[in-house]
Amino acid sequence: MFALEVRDHIMIAHSLPGEAFGPAQGMHGATFVIDVAFFRETLTENDIVVDIGLAADALKRVIAPVNYKNLDELDLFGGKRSTTEVLCKYVFDAMAAEIAAGRLGEDAREIVRMKVTLNESHVARAWLEGPVAGA
Repeated sequence: MFALEVRDHIMIAHSLPGEAFGPAQGMHGATFVIDVAFFRETLTENDIVVDIGLAADALKRVIAPVNYKNLDELDLFGGKRSTTEVLCKYVFDAMAAEIAAGRLGEDAREIVRMKVTLNESHVARAWLEGPVAGA
């Protein structure tokens, strides 16, 4: 399986209500480094997985609505807390939609899996990996 990964970051503010979150229940800031890996069985006729520039541009579009925002004020997560895992799902679904819309080019049509990793700190990260719909 071939893979290509692009990276960006977001800076957010949010709170995580519930005893399980300890001090993170209160408003706090976080910087997440986001990695999105694209997987396919074979390389394209150009010997690539996907166009790096188009993938990086798509990631920038996907994270723009949450970057430098207070996530508590947004209605993007269907009533769920903005945990690292929920943010992974948001990015995964939005990147899959970018692929389906053709914004990553024709080469992206053969992407079969994707992995979205949010690095919350140097000691903690979460990810979501799965098939890309339609693949």
